[in-house]
Amino acid sequence: MSDGDATGEGRVTGVAGRTVLLAGGTSEAGRVAAQVLTAAGAHVIIAARDEVALGTLRETLPGIRTQRCDLTDETAVHDLGERVGALDGVLHLVGGWRGGGGLTGQTEGDFRALETSLTALRHVSRAFDPTLRDSDAARTAIVSSTAVTRPLAGGANYAAVKAAAEAWNRAVAHGFAKHARDAGEPLRAAAVTYRVKALAGREFALADAFARLWDDDAAAVNDTVVTLG
Repeated sequence: MSDGDATGEGRVTGVAGRTVLLAGGTSEAGRVAAQVLTAAGAHVIIAARDEVALGTLRETLPGIRTQRCDLTDETAVHDLGERVGALDGVLHLVGGWRGGGGLTGQTEGDFRALETSLTALRHVSRAFDPTLRDSDAARTAIVSSTAVTRPLAGGANYAAVKAAAEAWNRAVAHGFAKHARDAGEPLRAAAVTYRVKALAGREFALADAFARLWDDDAAAVNDTVVTLG
C-alpha cells in the first residue's frame, strides 16, 4: 500500500476489536487515524469540543463514535472517562503552533495557548490510566516534534511545551511498567512518543505506526521515541 492510501485495510490485525480514543481528533490527523483504525477493525471514539467538526466526522466516517468534551477541563475529562468506560488505546492529537519573532517574540499568550495541549494530555492520561491498566493490551501515544532535540529561538515556546509533554509521557510509561512489576505480571501497556518535523503530509504514517503498536510486545515499545520522516 502506498503511503497515501489512508484505508489501512489488510495491514493491521492486532488492533482489531480494540477500543481507541482519539483525543482532539477533529484534525486531518484524526480523520486519517480514524479511517486507518476503523479499517483495521478497531472501535474508534473521537473526543473534542467542536460539535460542528464532530458532526462532520460522524457523517463522513460511518461507525465512529464521538464525545463532545473540553479536554482542558479536568472535570469534563473525568466525566468523559465515566462515559467511555473500557478502553485499549489513546492517541493524543491536541496541538497547534505559535512561534516566530526570535526569543523576544515568544509571548506569554502564545505559551499559554500552546500549553493547552500539555494540559489536555495530563487530564486524559490521568483519567484513563486505570482502565488502560485493566486492558490486556493498552497502547497510548503522543505527537511531539523534532524541535525538542534542537529548539530554535523562534520556537522556544513550542519546543518547551513539547519537551514537557515528552517528559509526562515517559512518566506514563514508567507508571505502566511499575504497575506490571508490582503486580508480578507481564507488561501489557505501552506509551510511545512520535516525533515529526511537521505533521502535515505525515498523517498516514502516524496513523499506521500507531495502529501497528498492537502487533508488538508492550515491553518492546514502552517508553520509546519514534521519529516519523
